[in-house]
Amino acid sequence: MPNARSVNAVRLEFVPGSLVQSNLSGAAFTGDWLWVAGDEACGLERLRRLEPSGRETLRFGEVRDFLLADLLDLPGESGDEADLEGMAVADGFLWVVGSHGLKRKNAKPDRDHAENARRLAKVTLDANRRLLACLPIEPDANGEPCLVRRARDGRQALRLKGDAQANLLTRALADDPHFGPYMAIPGKDNGLDIEGLAVDGRRLLLGLRGPVLRGWSALLEIEVEVRGEHLRLAPLDDRGTLIRKHFLQLDGLGVRDLHFSGDDLYILAGPTMVLNGDIRVFKWPGARAVLAANREPVRFEAALTDSVALPHGRGSNRAEAICELPPALAAGQARWLVLYDAPGADRRDGECTVFGDLLRRD
Repeated sequence: MPNARSVNAVRLEFVPGSLVQSNLSGAAFTGDWLWVAGDEACGLERLRRLEPSGRETLRFGEVRDFLLADLLDLPGESGDEADLEGMAVADGFLWVVGSHGLKRKNAKPDRDHAENARRLAKVTLDANRRLLACLPIEPDANGEPCLVRRARDGRQALRLKGDAQANLLTRALADDPHFGPYMAIPGKDNGLDIEGLAVDGRRLLLGLRGPVLRGWSALLEIEVEVRGEHLRLAPLDDRGTLIRKHFLQLDGLGVRDLHFSGDDLYILAGPTMVLNGDIRVFKWPGARAVLAANREPVRFEAALTDSVALPHGRGSNRAEAICELPPALAAGQARWLVLYDAPGADRRDGECTVFGDLLRRD
């Protein structure tokens, strides 16, 4: 029998060998279908809404994998992780973004001091981490939404132009006075680490888990256009600005996920470093209109409201993904789905089932 769960629980049923069940980092909906991403894979998974099997409000299963290597010409090998950290559905596309950051090997308890010292000194960049892409969503013969390389109406899967070392975004940031110095620092050491994505037309917002600068977190605003077989950065104004920077006061926390709801932007925030600390949801009221009217290349926003604090464990149950439920699933209430990385025993049912939460949206 399924474990008892509260009415605010969401049950996700995976299968052995699923890509993302223990490292969930992104979520988005297409009607009754839930897309999820993980930070240790190079693909995404789609789950279908099913009838609840216990006390949970929502249940999703019948998982299907979509490998990025089948959809895009990747800069790295098909098995190299993309460290996907943000997702959004807009205008018939599923948008995804990788962390773009370096990583540092960790010490292990079964290694001696000298080996762990060597491991801790090793910094690497997985070839697929610097990925920003849009993937067409198209129904198959059964009416089920699928990710395709090229849709029948001509839409095609595209990624921001780049290679295994850099793309147009990291090249534009290389000489930036705020973020350039952090490009050589691993993400979990307060280096560059993208962990949120929100889409408004051709405008993209990228939320940074790091760096956090003197307590100020940051969003990067860019615009993209299609040129040939790639996405390119498009100027945001007639001065040729490619990136606008928005510094947010999140009480020292870094961005973990972003989601537009109407004109408001909701920001899931947590510790920048590998810490067991506060995880909270902030609201930026009227953000969409503010962003559309803004022409400043750098601006500061402190007028955020603290919506809710989320539970977390020690080394487990870290909230990493937030998205609004479609009206058909929300039963007339404004509600969020929150998913957790490293789910603990209280969020598992056997080896292949994990639980997220439903939150009321303020």
